[in-house]
Amino acid sequence: MYVNVKGLSDLCVRGGVTTEPSLIEDFVRGFNASYPLFDLVDIGAGKESAHDKIGAFRLNLYNCHCHQIFLGCSQDGAYAQILEDTLADRDLIGRVSLIEGLPFASDLDLIKASYRVTKFSDLFRDTKISVWAPWKAAVASKPRALLTPSPVQHVTLSRTSTNTTTTSNSVPTSSSSTTTPNSGEFQVVRSKSSVPPPPKIVERNKYGQRVDRLDFKTIPRDEVNRIKKLKLCNFYYLQGECPNDNCHHDHSRKLTKTEYQVLTAIARMTPCRYGLECDDPECMYGHRCPQSEPGKKDCYWGSSCRFDISAHGIDTNIVKVTKV
Repeated sequence: MYVNVKGLSDLCVRGGVTTEPSLIEDFVRGFNASYPLFDLVDIGAGKESAHDKIGAFRLNLYNCHCHQIFLGCSQDGAYAQILEDTLADRDLIGRVSLIEGLPFASDLDLIKASYRVTKFSDLFRDTKISVWAPWKAAVASKPRALLTPSPVQHVTLSRTSTNTTTTSNSVPTSSSSTTTPNSGEFQVVRSKSSVPPPPKIVERNKYGQRVDRLDFKTIPRDEVNRIKKLKLCNFYYLQGECPNDNCHHDHSRKLTKTEYQVLTAIARMTPCRYGLECDDPECMYGHRCPQSEPGKKDCYWGSSCRFDISAHGIDTNIVKVTKV
């Protein structure tokens, strides 16, 4: 990660996230020390410093040891050109995932359909830090002791001269917790948090291998051949939108439930590049050979099978899930 540590510290203080700028620096040191491959780099206050660093991600695109690059820059449209250049090589698109925290900038929103998009709701904010002017004044004028939050939470805050005076050497306290608010007071209303949707999951067997719930034996071969001849767009029907402006496959036909199931099976006949380790719940490709039986390391196609040897003989008993 690349960040202007001083700028982030100032923002967190002005936004009321913390009253101690040094806590951000402590976090950076702790993050870097928590795992050998974790790097949080302080790039300073230069306007283009982070952009130049992230622009160098192309170096890892061609590194055979790098399987996936997660790019978190949803609010800055300046990175759209970098991603547009990457679109020229279709083989590289699958190696880049965009992290959505704040809503995508307009330029990025236009091309995000061509990439994988993921969210880490418990890790990254989806709203900007609101900067409150009173915090800036408080940090500049109040002693450190006055910035220590009280363990007692008051629902009602009173706009009185004792509460707004900054020259007092003690923290004023309310004489009664049952004081009725008047016209000069305001009340903090804590709204109920909305219930988040259930997390998407990827089902796996006892070996941690991905198992997609699809019994290919129940799909009639004649129906498979018929649907193949229709030249339907897998992206459009299975993922909701087609990223290719020049796609020549059909997007107009209305599918029945059975036709949708058959098209899903057809898409699974194309191997996923991430194989059994794939953790994308929306992935439409295949993660095990559809012609392979559990426990058997061969199939009808033998050595000419499109699927890797490791994708054969997979145990299809689901015992755990990966929440995404």
